[in-house]
Amino acid sequence: MSNEEQPAMRRWEYEVVIVSYHSRGQLEQMLATLPEDLPMVVIDNARGADKVQELLVDRPNSRYLDSGGGKGFAKAANMGIRSSRYEYVILGNPDSRPTIEIMDALVDDLRADSSLVTSAATMKGHDGRPELGNGGWEPTPRRVLMHVLGAHKVAPRSGLFARPTPGRELEPEWLTGACMAVRRKTFLELGAFDETFYVYNEDMALGRAIREAGLKQKLRTDLLVPHGAGGSGAAKTWMLQMRGASMVRYLRKHNAPGKVNAMRSMLVAGYAGRTVLSRARGRTTTAQEHAAYIKGLLMGPPKP
Repeated sequence: MSNEEQPAMRRWEYEVVIVSYHSRGQLEQMLATLPEDLPMVVIDNARGADKVQELLVDRPNSRYLDSGGGKGFAKAANMGIRSSRYEYVILGNPDSRPTIEIMDALVDDLRADSSLVTSAATMKGHDGRPELGNGGWEPTPRRVLMHVLGAHKVAPRSGLFARPTPGRELEPEWLTGACMAVRRKTFLELGAFDETFYVYNEDMALGRAIREAGLKQKLRTDLLVPHGAGGSGAAKTWMLQMRGASMVRYLRKHNAPGKVNAMRSMLVAGYAGRTVLSRARGRTTTAQEHAAYIKGLLMGPPKP
């Protein structure tokens, strides 16, 4: 092939940041859908156990970072973002399937508005519906109560977590990082992800920091990305206990003790009811997951 016939190489303006933990299978599927020259850094939280670095051998603009293991999402993601030389980065999960067109659109949002720190796509599940938790709102006693009562199903903006309607504008107070463009310099100036959170609630903390700085974030409800909700090799019950523990940690950082106890009590009571109902319906796995979340609320994170 002559030089004239060779396709022009794209000049990339962003780098994709992926945190992997025993996620080789998901990561392999993700990479199969993306250009080989796409800049990407994979931060391995499994100390090379599943040899994800092998997947990057034929990708000339890729980087591999071994976090040393046990760092959690926030610290690992910060490692990738701090070491990037790009103005913009795209945070992604190994089980998300964004297209280049979607990532381009998210970065275009940041380029067009200097006050915008993040722009995130909407995650959709296997059923094609937007997932609950594409973002959400600051926890308050009223919002926690609406969540545990399930009232968010009829009043979608009333609870803790957002389930967007495709194409309908929604302005949550924080966004999930499953497919999110980030203005790197501003992100770092805001303190990056709060590393006191091992996993979960670091996105909620980032949203709070953005709002307090008078800056903006954007949820693109017109851009839907398939999401498998299974990018980590950790056990589901382990993750849910960690989720409960992280929620309590966040509540304690930003609320008086009395308010923390009230919100935690409502969450415990609500999920206890869901546990009993799941067991009565024969949904043993779901009941165990609810019980794990309660354990995190009451006893903290699982032991290493």
